[in-house]
Amino acid sequence: MGFVLTISALLIVSTNLLVGTALLKLLLKRGCQSWCFVLNLALADTLVGVAITGLATEDFNNKFIQQRNGYITSTCMASILTMFLISLDRYMAIKMPLRYSLMSGKWKTTGSLLAVWISSFTMGFLPDGLCLLWRLMMVPQLQATAPYDGFCAFFNVTHDIAIIVLYCLLFFPVLSLFIYMYLDILKIACIHHKQISQIRQTSSRPEESSHGQSQYHHHHQHQLLRSWSHVKALRTVGVLIGCFLVLWSPFFVVCIVHLLCRECALKEVLENYLWLLGLFNSLINPLVY
Repeated sequence: MGFVLTISALLIVSTNLLVGTALLKLLLKRGCQSWCFVLNLALADTLVGVAITGLATEDFNNKFIQQRNGYITSTCMASILTMFLISLDRYMAIKMPLRYSLMSGKWKTTGSLLAVWISSFTMGFLPDGLCLLWRLMMVPQLQATAPYDGFCAFFNVTHDIAIIVLYCLLFFPVLSLFIYMYLDILKIACIHHKQISQIRQTSSRPEESSHGQSQYHHHHQHQLLRSWSHVKALRTVGVLIGCFLVLWSPFFVVCIVHLLCRECALKEVLENYLWLLGLFNSLINPLVY
C-alpha cells in the first residue's frame, strides 16, 4: 500500500506541475479567466499529491492525525470545487454571454478562487474545530477525543456525522448541479446548431436576400459560432467531470452504505481501494488537459 501511494503521489505532483507550468506561461502571454481556474485545479491536485506522501508510511506520528486528515480533505475539496467552478464558468459563458463578459475580471476571478479555498479548508478542518468547540463549550462532539494509538486512518477517528456532513452533503448537491448545467447546455447547443444550419442555408441563396439582410445574417452567424466555440470547449470539461464521477462516485455511494450497514464491513474497501481510486482523479485531470 505504501509503495502504491508513493508512486501515485510522485505521478500526481509531477504531471500537475508540468501542466501548471504550461498554463502559467499561457497566462503571462494572454490572461484568461478560464485558464486561471484550470491553473487553480492543477495547484489543488498538486497539493493532493503532496498530502498523500505522508500516507506512504504507516508509522506516521498519530499526534497530528486530525490535522493531516484535515489537510488531505481540504485539498480534495479544493479540487472538486474548482472543477465545479470551471463548469460554472463555461455554463455562464454559454447561457449568459453578455453578463459573463461583464462579470469577467481580475477581482471577480480572485474572489471566486478565494471562496473555493476558504470553503475547502473550512470543511476540511471542521471536525477538528468542532472537537475543540466541544471541549470548550460542551456541544455534541463530531470527532473522537480520546487518545488514539491505532493506524492513522480517516474512518478510524472521524465520527459518522462528520462524514455525512463533509462528504455526502457536498457530493450529491454538486452532482445535481453538474447534471442540471450539462442538460441545459446540451439544449442550448442543439438550438445553436439548428440556427447555424438555417443561417448557412439562407446565406447560400444570395438572390433571396438583400445586402442588409446578408450583413445581419453574417453578424448573427458570427455570434452563434462564437457561442458554439464555447460549447466545443466544454467537451474537455465534460470529460473532466465524467472522470470525476467515475472515480469518486463509488467512494461516496459506498460511504453511505457503510454508514447505514455496519455489518457489511466496507471500511477496508473504502480506505484501501475506493478512496485511492478517487485520488487518481488528481492524476487524470492534467492528462485530460
